[in-house]
Amino acid sequence: MKVKLNAQRGVLEGKRVVVVDDSIVRGTTSRKIVTMLRAAGAREVHMRISSPPTIGPCYYGVDTPTRSELIATGHSVDAIRDYITADSLGFLSEEGLYAFANGKRDGFCDACFTGRYPIPVSDDAKARQLVLFEVRNP
Repeated sequence: MKVKLNAQRGVLEGKRVVVVDDSIVRGTTSRKIVTMLRAAGAREVHMRISSPPTIGPCYYGVDTPTRSELIATGHSVDAIRDYITADSLGFLSEEGLYAFANGKRDGFCDACFTGRYPIPVSDDAKARQLVLFEVRNP
């Protein structure tokens, strides 16, 4: 992360900072970003996430952690905020996610945000996803 992101003290010191990110999966990267911004002198750090909380793994080809590793599965927004040490945390709502399509959800998979899988997921597929994830992330 430090190779990709550098907090500039001269820009951040004493400032209120809003960080916009696409998602929070485990929370570890967000926590490091907030810590880095505070170390550079940011007075406040607020996180805004441009998706709903990720509560379910993808069984259809996206390499995601298991359900137990997704921070939003077992934690409230307040608990996630506390973990990442941000002053505030906001996620896009499900309604906001589909606002571009006038609220129509047909043709879109939102299982990772809602837990509603469009095609039933077998126990075998769940086991394969767990094994693949463990092999890629020992």
